[in-house]
Amino acid sequence: MKNIDHTTEYAKSIVNGDTLAGKSVIAACKRHLNDLDNLKGYYWDYEKANRILTFIEMLPNTTTGKNLSLAPFQKFIIGSIYGWYQEDTGYRRFNKATISLSRKQGKTLINAGMAIFELIAGESPSINRQIFLSSNSREQSMILFKMVKQQVDALMSKSPAIRKEIRQVRNEITHNPSYSIIKPTSADYSTMDGNEVSFGIIDEYAASPTTRLLDVIESSQIQLDNPLIVIISTAGYDINAPFYVERKYAIDIANGDEVNDNYFSYVAMQDSEDEINDPDTWIKSNPLLELPELKNKMLKNLKQQLTEAQAKNDTLEFRIKNLNLYVKGSVNSYIDVADWEACKVDQPINIQGKDVYFGIDLARANDLAAVSMLYPTDDNKLYVDNHSFVGTKGGLENKSMRDKIDYQMLANKGYATITDLESGIINYSLIMDFIVNHIKENNLNVKGVMYDNWGSDVFLAEFEKRYGHMDLPFVEVGQGFKNLSEPIKQFRLEVYEKNILHNNNPNLNIAVNNAIVKYDNNANIMLVKDKAREKIDPIVALVTAYSQAMFHEYDNSRDMEEYILSDDFGF
Repeated sequence: MKNIDHTTEYAKSIVNGDTLAGKSVIAACKRHLNDLDNLKGYYWDYEKANRILTFIEMLPNTTTGKNLSLAPFQKFIIGSIYGWYQEDTGYRRFNKATISLSRKQGKTLINAGMAIFELIAGESPSINRQIFLSSNSREQSMILFKMVKQQVDALMSKSPAIRKEIRQVRNEITHNPSYSIIKPTSADYSTMDGNEVSFGIIDEYAASPTTRLLDVIESSQIQLDNPLIVIISTAGYDINAPFYVERKYAIDIANGDEVNDNYFSYVAMQDSEDEINDPDTWIKSNPLLELPELKNKMLKNLKQQLTEAQAKNDTLEFRIKNLNLYVKGSVNSYIDVADWEACKVDQPINIQGKDVYFGIDLARANDLAAVSMLYPTDDNKLYVDNHSFVGTKGGLENKSMRDKIDYQMLANKGYATITDLESGIINYSLIMDFIVNHIKENNLNVKGVMYDNWGSDVFLAEFEKRYGHMDLPFVEVGQGFKNLSEPIKQFRLEVYEKNILHNNNPNLNIAVNNAIVKYDNNANIMLVKDKAREKIDPIVALVTAYSQAMFHEYDNSRDMEEYILSDDFGF
């Protein structure tokens, strides 16, 4: 163990193709190897990495009593976190990590091993280290804490020295010489009030509906020199939950699309849902399959689970939990998540002086309103964006909890405007001001302002009083099958063909993830949602605008009547 750089050896085996892995793991390994030669301000110390690996492999297996054995990918994860250091301070390079694997891939072992190491042998801070084992539910936190406790018990039975140093009182393990503790906690954040969490583990973060647990831990670490947060989870069912965004950010870091030298990323997942019928590729999301002693048993059980799922025509659970993929659960999903993500641009497109189509969805005045924009590009694509307006009746915090959307964060980042009326009703004046200011600031040529007729009488009357006509071409677009079915179908096709471009606007991401389609007897479709709290207003506003923008190419090149009479026109 001492003279072998296990972390780097694993990275080389992945990059060289000796061990099969998914694109994100390959990218994470390439990042490590590239950083060894090129990263400034940090240094790699594999002996320090091996120190924690040796420690964990001395811990007893609570089932057999024998020493634990780490798989190569586990050594890479733990070694990476504990082998990189800052040149100027000597502190760890990474203060945050996202680790995502399929179920039953040793996540708890990784967490428990690092937690016990931090309790007994952690160096920063030298005293009063606070290790919190966190999860959205107390039950999940206790699963991890129970494993930690069992290993500590076994360790104490083997080592009189350790037995003298450790004290266990109910749900708390204390290391007496350093006054350090391990405690479980959950979404009841009050248990962390007044604490400084030097090492926080968030287990199964996919189940957390908000970022509050993560926010509380991060805020507790502000005055610490060398804190660490490890987020570890399998994919979840809710694409709009925080872990989906966090994991995507981690993948972008590994790929080099985002730069964050202090964030470690390891996401083991299938590259495509098409691999569901190719067991030879399942090691991508189930890296324990690399171990010969586990491979046959694991593959047998996975194949059996898939066979049963396919017989029941329900493979959603298998894809999410065994292939570690985020998928939209409904067969009536409007747009495939992967297709939408493929349309993302790296940098926002310059909209100065461009044509624009607005779509307005006023919805309920105490809920959410949306203004979406489409900008035709020079290469006959459509760049889309959105700004939403949030009602606060009943309180903004309650609304955020109910909708599972952090509206204050969206407002802080410029994606939304929160009403300024004491009643909590959406202030239509703010919508009007946004549209007018957006036009003026970007010198836009407005091709149409499309709106549904719900609540539009009051809105249009107020707009005229406030701004006059402004020569804006307002167009009413009925929200029924007759008017929107074809634009909805065509917009989806444009997304599939990557003719739609977007800048990863979270309002649109949430709406696209929530939108499902409803059919009438003539195979016409409309956009609906599964639950009342799920928001689809931004995508509804977008297809409302698209109902006219879809004709933009023809509007600029030839007469509409000529187009309608041509062979190109049809439904």
